[in-house]
Amino acid sequence: MSSPAAPSPSSPASPPRPSRTVDWRVRFGVLALIWGFSFLFIKVGTEGFAPFQVTFGRLFFGTAVLALALLVKRDRLPRGARTWGHLTVAAFLLNALPFSLFSYAELTIPSTLAGICNATTPLWGMVLSLVALSEDRPTRVRAAGLGIGFVGVLTVLGAWQGFSGLDVTGTALALLASFSYAVGWIYVRRTLSATGASNLSLATGQVGVATLQLAVVTPLFTTLPDSVEILPLLSVIALGALGTGWAMLLQYGVVAEVGPTTAAMVTYFIPVIATAAGVAVLGEQLTWNTPVGAVVVLAGAALTQTRGPRRTPPPAATQSRARARAQAPAGAQAQTPTQAQAETEAEHRATAEAARS
Repeated sequence: MSSPAAPSPSSPASPPRPSRTVDWRVRFGVLALIWGFSFLFIKVGTEGFAPFQVTFGRLFFGTAVLALALLVKRDRLPRGARTWGHLTVAAFLLNALPFSLFSYAELTIPSTLAGICNATTPLWGMVLSLVALSEDRPTRVRAAGLGIGFVGVLTVLGAWQGFSGLDVTGTALALLASFSYAVGWIYVRRTLSATGASNLSLATGQVGVATLQLAVVTPLFTTLPDSVEILPLLSVIALGALGTGWAMLLQYGVVAEVGPTTAAMVTYFIPVIATAAGVAVLGEQLTWNTPVGAVVVLAGAALTQTRGPRRTPPPAATQSRARARAQAPAGAQAQTPTQAQAETEAEHRATAEAARS
């Protein structure tokens, strides 16, 4: 997964949105299809290449698409050593590590199971937020969602059967990849939400750094294949150009047009499409507990994303904000959202991007 960072609290107000020739619902559906089919592309890619090679190819072609978009939009890469340091960590947590883990996981588990494991990212995110994000305390509904979600995970894995017939290592790698996404988004929220750079700029830099990371690692652990088969090669190209490049550009447009909350709903279509693709195209076996457990996981994940009523700030805080607004330069109020608004938008963007292979 490669994702734009949260918008900067200091960035200027967005210009009027241009009219779209394609309805956002169509682009939303295409986005869900691309991300859902990513697990199938990974599975086919590993039939001709080593997992690290699949990940490197994915990142390489994804970077190419994003760099081209950056040139077309006449944007530029982020500046500052501190920003690039944070991007290096984000690239590892959100791209290099989870992409590689999913590639290794799908050597031994079906793409359907990998797609469902990916849907646990919001659950891990809530667990981590209890520790890392002091302002993000759980409500009873969200706590119930967390419990329901993990019951769904146990259902998918067939816990009552002692996980018989399940590759424990591959499943653990897929769940660890989802956990890495959650850690990465908390890190991005804390470090890259106020850089002043555009989302496209940050995403291009992040995926580019991840490509360099894999360029170093891949030759150390793999050798070139004796022959290159066309289907695995096309799968890797599609995985990168579509799933890591073009899909991100589609996501930008959907978020800009209908907002991060609606765009986040794409998360709940990904495991459904991944399961359908694995069964229909790859002929993977599907037992009753897999789709049932997936529905339970998604229900729990949806509950963890609900928000309680906003607390009314105390009078002292209200007066302090009023004084700050009065002292702000002319035009600042119209251009700069409040810190609370920035944090809320950042969190919604994290949700929208969190579950992506």
